[in-house]
Amino acid sequence: MTKQIWLNLPVKSVTASKAFFTKIGFSFNDEHDTSSSTCMIVGEGKFVVMLFEESLFESFSQHKLTDTRLSSEVLISVDAESREEVNQFAQKVKNAGGIVFSEPAENQGWMYGCAFADLDGHRWNVLYMDFSKLS
Repeated sequence: MTKQIWLNLPVKSVTASKAFFTKIGFSFNDEHDTSSSTCMIVGEGKFVVMLFEESLFESFSQHKLTDTRLSSEVLISVDAESREEVNQFAQKVKNAGGIVFSEPAENQGWMYGCAFADLDGHRWNVLYMDFSKLS
């Protein structure tokens, strides 16, 4: 079976997206950078998110792109180690030019998180989960 899974996202500008995600704390494997793609690394598990210029992405998917102003195809979730980390992440997103569309708040009594749209409208959420409160 598979050894690894990664996510591919279309972006208008690889350069702008890389700058945005760097500002909010993600890292990149520069060995895989090209003018039309970059390799973002997420978390301790080193989950790969490939960012491709829209035209290149369309050539791979052989499908039209979703208009992220009108609909979502996916919600990408990342974990946080504390409520404070969620709050700090939301501020970093705002400072980097992203849109926090759901401010940090408690959800379902055991999660605390926020949600944001990146420069291309892809939707993400950051969650601190306190499993001791899960019922």
